[in-house]
Amino acid sequence: MMKYNVTVNGKKFEVEVEKVIESKDGAKSPSKHVVEASVNPPKKYWEAPSSEASNDGEKVLSPMPGTITNISITEGEKVEKGQVLCILEAMKMENEIMAPRDAVVSKILVASGKPVKTGDALILLK
Repeated sequence: MMKYNVTVNGKKFEVEVEKVIESKDGAKSPSKHVVEASVNPPKKYWEAPSSEASNDGEKVLSPMPGTITNISITEGEKVEKGQVLCILEAMKMENEIMAPRDAVVSKILVASGKPVKTGDALILLK
């Protein structure tokens, strides 16, 4: 191992660099045994499901953690696909939660000012 001092964004770090040995067939391998770590990337918000079917109807789910700041519909109201159902504030940004299809609002499962987590049911549609 060789030690070096490296400066990144004004901060100094001491790093160790491992020498790599190249074999006759051109394959490179470290001079010591290295164990590879598997990495499971986090689920991206835009890959989270926006709704989920259940026996009671279709649940509109929270795509990310945040706070409900406004609910713009009432129970029993007919909504159209793309209509704003509520506003979810996350990281100081307002995110519109929209109806995934034409439906009737069966039940509002959240209240304005309340925090929600990713995947929490917000509204039940029929």
